[in-house]
Amino acid sequence: MKKIAPLCLAGALLLGAGWFMGGNTAAAASSTGNIEVLLNAKKIQFPDAKPYQDAQGSVMVPIRFVSEALGAEVGWEKVNGQMTVSVNNEKHNVRMTVGQKVAKVDGQDKSYGTKIELKQNRTFVPLRLVSEGLGQPVEWDKIGRWVWIGEKKAPTLEELGLKPVSIEPYRKWFAKKTFLLESPRGDVKYDKVLIFKHSDLPTTFIRDIYSVELYKDPKTTLSYLKVRIKSVSGGGDIYYLTKKNDIRIRNPIDSLTINNGDGTKYFFYKIWSRADKTLDGIVDQKNLDIKDIEYIGFYGGTQDYIPLMVNPWKGI
Repeated sequence: MKKIAPLCLAGALLLGAGWFMGGNTAAAASSTGNIEVLLNAKKIQFPDAKPYQDAQGSVMVPIRFVSEALGAEVGWEKVNGQMTVSVNNEKHNVRMTVGQKVAKVDGQDKSYGTKIELKQNRTFVPLRLVSEGLGQPVEWDKIGRWVWIGEKKAPTLEELGLKPVSIEPYRKWFAKKTFLLESPRGDVKYDKVLIFKHSDLPTTFIRDIYSVELYKDPKTTLSYLKVRIKSVSGGGDIYYLTKKNDIRIRNPIDSLTINNGDGTKYFFYKIWSRADKTLDGIVDQKNLDIKDIEYIGFYGGTQDYIPLMVNPWKGI
């Protein structure tokens, strides 16, 4: 008897790890770290079993969450003592057996070079199977270790369901930096902010902002914010709203910029800078630390609000 089950579809995609040089900084991509799966540029949440890369370099993702996000139905049944999983949508049918490398896609045998696995009570299958079986384009992003399914256009913060709010509770930070309350050309005056989280990335406002990471240079032990932006030119300025009720402006360090070769660049921004004292007269008892930052602001753009990202590292 066939049942609909909360099984997981996983996809395997052959990966390549790459290293890119830019200025004096290497390591634009890494073969380690979490793998994210994005459907139409929005991250799919996996509450338990996570996507992983197997020993032969294939990405394995849980089927239930991917297939349900694509509007497909997952079913299972035992055939001759073997667990068989089926995934169906309006146009396609995929049938696979745990432990085998071959699946039937619309009635035809397709080999995916890696076994369909049952792991953590979830069924994992090759990701290319999702693409071929459910008619979705799939692309491996080796820079961010992301799997793109469907469209790659980053959503706006508003499309993510977020709304601008009054700037008044945040105005205290801007008391000595009032020029940040208008766009660089002075054609937009900001009276609102839009608060978003690290988990809302990727998103677009000034440009497509793919990721924001905390990066520590292994040679100097200096800490930076490493921001991946879709850009053909510069990365723009950012600034920190600190627990000291002041603002610290940061420019990208040109010598560290990495061109990823895919239309995106990594831009590096200092956490602490001597310019705080020399330019702004801010004297700290100790150097600014990532934990001292409440929000990360992104300067510029034609939107009618200031985008402020909650600092995800302030509690570390």
